[in-house]
Amino acid sequence: MERLFIIVLISLLITSYDAKSQINTSVDNWMDYVESMAGDTDDQERIETLFAELSYLAEHPFDINKVTAEELGRLPFLSDQQIDEIVSYREKYGLFVSLYELKQLVSLDFSSIGLLLPFVYVEEAKAPSYNGKRMRTYGKNELYLRYDRSFQQKKGYGEYSDSLLNVNPNKKYLGEPFAHSLRYSYSKGSNIQLGIVGEKDAGESFLSGKKKGYDYYSAHLIIKEMGVLKCLALGDYKVSFGQGLVISNDFSPSRSSMVLQTKRRNNGFRRHFSTNETDFFRGIGSTVTLGKLDMSLFYSFRKLDATADSLLITSFKTDGLHRIQRELDKKGVVSTHTGGGNIRYASPLLSAGFTVIGYSFGNRRVEPEFKPYTAHAFRGSFNMNMSLDYELKFRKMTLYGETAFSRNGALATLNCLQVTPASFISWLITHRYYDRRYHAFYGNAFGQNSNVQNEQGVYIGLQLFPASDWKLSMYADLFSSPWLKYGMNTPSSGKEYMAEATYAPRNAWSVSFRYQHKEKEAESVSKQHRMRLQAIVSPSETISLRTTLNGILSDPLNKRSYGWMVSQSAGYKPASLPIQMDGYFSYFDTDDYATRITSYEKNLLYAFSMPSFYGQGIRCAFSFKASVLDNLYLSAKLGWVHYFDRNEIGTDMELIEGSDKTDLNVLVGWKF
Repeated sequence: MERLFIIVLISLLITSYDAKSQINTSVDNWMDYVESMAGDTDDQERIETLFAELSYLAEHPFDINKVTAEELGRLPFLSDQQIDEIVSYREKYGLFVSLYELKQLVSLDFSSIGLLLPFVYVEEAKAPSYNGKRMRTYGKNELYLRYDRSFQQKKGYGEYSDSLLNVNPNKKYLGEPFAHSLRYSYSKGSNIQLGIVGEKDAGESFLSGKKKGYDYYSAHLIIKEMGVLKCLALGDYKVSFGQGLVISNDFSPSRSSMVLQTKRRNNGFRRHFSTNETDFFRGIGSTVTLGKLDMSLFYSFRKLDATADSLLITSFKTDGLHRIQRELDKKGVVSTHTGGGNIRYASPLLSAGFTVIGYSFGNRRVEPEFKPYTAHAFRGSFNMNMSLDYELKFRKMTLYGETAFSRNGALATLNCLQVTPASFISWLITHRYYDRRYHAFYGNAFGQNSNVQNEQGVYIGLQLFPASDWKLSMYADLFSSPWLKYGMNTPSSGKEYMAEATYAPRNAWSVSFRYQHKEKEAESVSKQHRMRLQAIVSPSETISLRTTLNGILSDPLNKRSYGWMVSQSAGYKPASLPIQMDGYFSYFDTDDYATRITSYEKNLLYAFSMPSFYGQGIRCAFSFKASVLDNLYLSAKLGWVHYFDRNEIGTDMELIEGSDKTDLNVLVGWKF
């Protein structure tokens, strides 16, 4: 009772003051987190999947008094230390009365709290959006419809004569100039999840052409925690074990301001509920729990897009686009059979797992075109991988990693030591070695390359809280490729550094400065310097402002180029009205494509986009979300870019004649 009185008193004092000490919930900070991660990686398909996953979790937040450590592990921005402290705080002091108690956790700084808030709630404070009794009895249904359209006509939608199209049928897109998707899901508690996804990209046929309907369909059924059955996945699902050296459908931790996050926490099966058309399995997967032992088995049969004839596969197509006949001819031409399993032991101090998978490409053989950099690429119709992963926790140290082999005996290993000697300092060191002959078709691990092959390196991350309200984050990544890579005719090496300082006093404003340097060596030395200065201000609980200045210096082949962008975003979310509005404006001036700058602007739920700009121009965007009824909402985003230095935008069939490009995204959500 005394603790309750103290917490209530603290809450009243907090809310009675001005903006000082408030916890800012008016901005979906996690969207900015995903956007910043996207700016540091080429893994756009998995970034889109991560965005969809967090979109779903933001719509279905956890009760902080019931959430488990495993569920919190689905939030990639939380460290193991933060997760452990949230759970142990609840066990030590009892249930959370208010989210303001998060400020008492030593490991949670204000930026981490801002990221966490959209995903948690205290049950008494959460107003149900629709009939709670019906939901508990019959489950929840949700339907999302999304529509995307560019207003300017692109070259691929032009009018061409039949005689010209008979000669060159790939000159015109086969479908309509809009993208459209449907997502339906049913869930009952945390035990049953059922979902259906349909999607067409812009240019793919929907109402016209020989084939009507969506170009891509997906369906899944997930059953969890039914006695010894931990998980049963039917239909489309994702698989992740270990640190991704063998198999992982998760987003690969990358180099970002979250310098301590190189570890994967997801193990087992999860539903596939995104429009990513390549990064999933189709079939059945199951995990059974016996005490501290989890045993998993899965089988998948899928058809993949590829350039292939009746015997050989020369390359795989992974963008999921089927807008012209040439792309349709590659759709689903390769059948893949994949099967495997994992045995995992887990205790609070020690966990270990053994994974083995095998996959074949039917009666075809993978034979990429032979070039010097493909000398060690996989060739064949069947491959296997096996690995041993581990995690050991001892007081303030954590040691984890994975070692894997492919069928040809080649090795890949990743190992990391993370130490937190005091609450104000944490550091880690990660070593990776991926043999040039190692082959893992489903591998997706920490590194500079897009595949787990031909790379070795050392990554060091350091996070400091040197003084009250100050946070310093730094990393250094030294890496090399002993064999050739695409675009490089010699073995190469490189280094990457980042340092970021954030000042966030316990009020509604913060300022940060980030410097990033990347250098690659091959035939010549290519250097790139990136800088970002950002200020965030929330003058009230309903208004948030963000000002950002980005700069870049690129020096490839001793030819320097520069670029900069200044942007301003504003968010408004009144407490008395069920609406939210966000605006964005930026001016950019860059010398060339090498100095392009990504626009970090608010996106809609399930509507990921990451535009980047080069040249000279301005970018404006406006988005809003409004609840029409208790269980129906509408959100939309209108974006416009104008270039001062060109009369054409894009290339080839995406070419727009003019200096303006306007895009509309609309999302309708219905919960019943």
